Amino acid sequence: MNLIAGLTPGHFLALGAALFCISIAGIFLNRKNVIVLLMCLELLLLAVNINFVTFARQLGDEAGQVFVFFILTVAAAEAAIGLAILVTLFRNRRTINVAEIDSMKG
Repeated sequence: MNLIAGLTPGHFLALGAALFCISIAGIFLNRKNVIVLLMCLELLLLAVNINFVTFARQLGDEAGQVFVFFILTVAAAEAAIGLAILVTLFRNRRTINVAEIDSMKG
């Protein structure tokens, strides 16, 4: 069953796997910038969403697409809270470097 003319589910699964691997590599290789870490996390959720939609379309079941809506809701909340934390950290410490914000004052 072709999803789009000429593209098979294998193409979409390969795209999801590539995005997943890029996001995991970005999370492990980047230890300095919090914004890049948040972008890699969003990319990871996007890869999972592509796989959910592909399998839902292939199996003719809408449950995968329902999960995508829940994941998008969590991703939006994560982005809003993450950026709010970043703004607060930048105002207090004048940096968003992960190596410099790992120590907490108490």
